[in-house]
Amino acid sequence: MTALHAKPSGTKSGYIFTSESVSEGHPDKVCDQISDAILDAYLAQEPYSRVACETLCTQDKVILSGEITSSKNIDVEPIVRDVIRKIGYTNPDKGFDYNCEIINLLHEQEGDLARNQGAGDQGLMFGYACKQTKSLMPIPIEMAHQLLVNLAAARKQGTIPCLLPDAKSQVSFRYEGRKPKELETLVISTHHQAICELEFEELKQAITEKIVYPTIAEMENEVHFDAGHLKVMINPLGRWHDGGPAADTGLTGRKIIVDTYGGWAQHGGGAFSGKDATKVDRSAAYMARHVAKSIVGNGLADECLIQFSFVIGDAAPVSVMVETFGSGKLADKEIEAIIMREFDLTVMGIIEYLDLRTPIYLPTASYGHFGLNTKDYSWEKIKKLV
Repeated sequence: MTALHAKPSGTKSGYIFTSESVSEGHPDKVCDQISDAILDAYLAQEPYSRVACETLCTQDKVILSGEITSSKNIDVEPIVRDVIRKIGYTNPDKGFDYNCEIINLLHEQEGDLARNQGAGDQGLMFGYACKQTKSLMPIPIEMAHQLLVNLAAARKQGTIPCLLPDAKSQVSFRYEGRKPKELETLVISTHHQAICELEFEELKQAITEKIVYPTIAEMENEVHFDAGHLKVMINPLGRWHDGGPAADTGLTGRKIIVDTYGGWAQHGGGAFSGKDATKVDRSAAYMARHVAKSIVGNGLADECLIQFSFVIGDAAPVSVMVETFGSGKLADKEIEAIIMREFDLTVMGIIEYLDLRTPIYLPTASYGHFGLNTKDYSWEKIKKLV
């Protein structure tokens, strides 16, 4: 068997697939949240604002850059500081907190692009849904997110002492075919206050008892899997005293796999945060998720991958692809015909249908743009097709 045709790691009867997530305090996610908070602020004042906001954060500094065209002028500094404070970077002795220096390099967007009613750029976007969980998401990324959601709640509520905002998770499942069967490995690494070795062991035990096993129990309510041979690893490298943007520079748009399907489904390469809905990297990816979820939710397939591609300035996609991995109740070509009949896939049609000119984006900038974190959002709804 050549490397080109090799299966993912595992035995003949299966393979292991892994997804990761990062917390709201991860440096890249700090940047995503700042960019989306600025986007929301402009949309709240002027729904037709064009925003492409990029953020960099590092020790004691946040740098903003990008293009904004709007009838409103907004002081972004208080917005940046509020995001950082709410994440939990409030300690002035850690090298990064909400009183950091802010360098604002945002400027107005070039005129022709600002007036364009078609796609803001060329590109390809994917959307996906499957029956692995109730939210129709792959279970490795869903569990990886939920672990960190629960860890953040424990940090903010004080039920686990010493926790700081920066954290990562990793979840590995053994699959048989396209179905998850066994939870093999679960990893959480979290930044924490300076503690001794005994306190560190107590912290690991608390995370295992209060985060890991309750989260597994939550997920087992959705889908049956075996966790009898699970390997749990908490901070496998040891104590983690230096974290956050003071130790690791963050950038907007650097966690695109975390934001989507954890690598289980394909990705077109475009990031989401800081972009208004005229940027099809974001709006068409949201629409592709909605379409895929509607196909699975209507029982037309057990899983569905959608691809759109756009050309700059064009109103509608130049290609639409459907892949149901042999699970479709109809031929993929027939499902494609249903999609073309039932959904307006033009840029303005997507924006209006999903109501994407409203200030809704900040919550999407951590713990995924799809699934549990956005369960009440328009692109997570299921349209009746049959």
